[in-house]
Amino acid sequence: MNGSTGTPQDLPPASPGGDVTLVEGASFCVSDSTGDMRPDRPHGVFFQDTRVVSGWQLLLDDEPLQPLSVAVPEPFSAVFTTRAAPRPGQADATLVVQRRRMAADGLREDVVVRNHGTEPAGITLHLSVEADFADLFDVKEGRVARRAPVQRSGQGEDLVLGVARGSRRRGVRVHGQGATALPGALVWRVVVPAHGEWSTTVEVLPSTEEGEVGTSFPLDRPVEAAAPARRMRDRRRASPDVECEDPVLAQALRRSVLDLGALRIADPRRPGADVVAAGAPWFMALFGRDSLLTSWLALPFDPGLALGTLQTLADHQGRRVDPMSEEEPGRILHEVRLGVDADRALGGSSVYYGSVDATPLFVVVLDEAARWGAPLEEVRALLPAADRALEWVERYGDLDGDGFVEYRRKTDRGLLNQGWKDSSDSISFSDGRLAEGPIALVEVQAYVYAALTARAHLASLVGDEAGARGWEEKAERFRRAVDEAFWMPGRGCYALALDGRKEQVDALASNQGHCLWAGLPDPDRAAQVAQHLLSPAMFSGWGIRTLASTEARYNPVSYHNGSVWPHDNALAVAGLVRYGHVEAAQRVATGLLAASASTGGRLPELFCGFDRAESPVPVPYPTSCSPQAWAAATPIGLLTALLRLRVCAPHGRVESDPVLPASWGRVRVSGLTAGEERVDVDGDGLRPAREPAASAG
Repeated sequence: MNGSTGTPQDLPPASPGGDVTLVEGASFCVSDSTGDMRPDRPHGVFFQDTRVVSGWQLLLDDEPLQPLSVAVPEPFSAVFTTRAAPRPGQADATLVVQRRRMAADGLREDVVVRNHGTEPAGITLHLSVEADFADLFDVKEGRVARRAPVQRSGQGEDLVLGVARGSRRRGVRVHGQGATALPGALVWRVVVPAHGEWSTTVEVLPSTEEGEVGTSFPLDRPVEAAAPARRMRDRRRASPDVECEDPVLAQALRRSVLDLGALRIADPRRPGADVVAAGAPWFMALFGRDSLLTSWLALPFDPGLALGTLQTLADHQGRRVDPMSEEEPGRILHEVRLGVDADRALGGSSVYYGSVDATPLFVVVLDEAARWGAPLEEVRALLPAADRALEWVERYGDLDGDGFVEYRRKTDRGLLNQGWKDSSDSISFSDGRLAEGPIALVEVQAYVYAALTARAHLASLVGDEAGARGWEEKAERFRRAVDEAFWMPGRGCYALALDGRKEQVDALASNQGHCLWAGLPDPDRAAQVAQHLLSPAMFSGWGIRTLASTEARYNPVSYHNGSVWPHDNALAVAGLVRYGHVEAAQRVATGLLAASASTGGRLPELFCGFDRAESPVPVPYPTSCSPQAWAAATPIGLLTALLRLRVCAPHGRVESDPVLPASWGRVRVSGLTAGEERVDVDGDGLRPAREPAASAG
């Protein structure tokens, strides 16, 4: 067959032009196509939400290098091939400079200068280095302002820079093999033999108030043996093997596995319990909603990710009432920030809780993890956290006592909108008026319904049948209340939200696709919702728009008012399949995968909502994260939905009734793990398990 998820070597560069982003864990690096980083652009080496290197330029004989090509074999690694200006008296360039860069807890860069000339070349390499230790979002938004002087020193082969802001300290040591360190640069004076080469290695080693971080790519071992490379190989081997005839699907799934591996963050308190960062370059941190939905989408390929995410979020679950951070007992966090300027983050602290949907989603994902075989003792241990989450839904989530979950920020330092569409203008009426709070979002009510049904199933897993019946009855009462309050008979769809006056916010938006995912509508309602989602006003040909083109605030180049978000579509596809609207689900899935083909298989966080008939390729959104966690998990979610996998490992249930698009051809997934059972599935359904093919490393 034509494709397999196991081999990354045939993937095209993730950044064929423009800036190049490398990511591994909580670190990332952004540069231009030569490998240089310019302080006047959102470039640099970032560690724990702080830019530890803001300028990085390699000159050869005081001249900048000219780009030839960039290869990105792994999400954390790139090879920049450049050439120097022609030597004196020569018409053509004879010196080629290759920079092999690896990002993880800092940076390692191997520099090789090759001389294709007939004479030895005497050269001076000058690497200028700057550090502003700016906050991540100041860099993103172009408002970097120096708040404390940066200390610089050069000694031997080490250039050292640092800053202190109150009790927080950040620093970086740049070590160049064989270099002479100056206060702002490393310099090498060397002779490169004719038809020969010279090489050196530069390391970027960040430090905090706790000391220097050790390099992830130590010089005393091959790059392939370093921890990030080993982890990536291990994750590829642990993933199911997918063989398929459609090269577009194969490429998208390969990219998913690679990017989800690169976005993993280790929890230092729980060895082996990884979580996933929201996205690069600006959201390399734990986000409650993003990490939970990513874990749900990726569960069949990576069941351990969901459990690690749940455990880490439970560790941070709200314990007290704090209006600044919006922490409340039982609430699941919105985001964690670790930068030197954490006092400037949302809520003024490193952990901010202003999310209205992460808390019910916690319960939903716990049940799904249990269905896919998470150890029952681990599930039992998390049930108290699930119950605290549902207590938050009733006690703190319902702001006005009407039974629904609303939000209104506690201070002006919080998010104005606290659902997944969290931009300030994302919740509007059809005529363009912005809704005023407290706001009850329709998809959040669907999540609450799903959480109640999930808690019923969890009760049955631990033998609490009376509790299961109680949760089921509560879920059904809630479902009927949501249906009555949010359904708009005149439009044949659900309202986007209820505002503070309990008026239906009547804009036609994609949020109701999440209601299908949660199983909230009855079949008649679901059919009408499906018709709207696939209407010309909502479906662009590439995907479902966040807001219909018929609405006053529709803007195809906006963040949430007409753009296309892959994860939003993945949940809608799962919902459409759930209700039997197979053809609609196939149209959305194939549109998204066609969009991925234009970006090397990598779906971005979002793209613009222009109609496919107007644009032969999806139009990028300028500040979209790539890779981004729930977009990376989307191809897995699409395949899982259309395979119609239904799993409950504790009850010994593993079923599949595939409805794959004909354009995908033959598809086989080998080595799916459901509890103690390993299964294979193809376009005809479940098959006897065979040993999955080893993934190439």
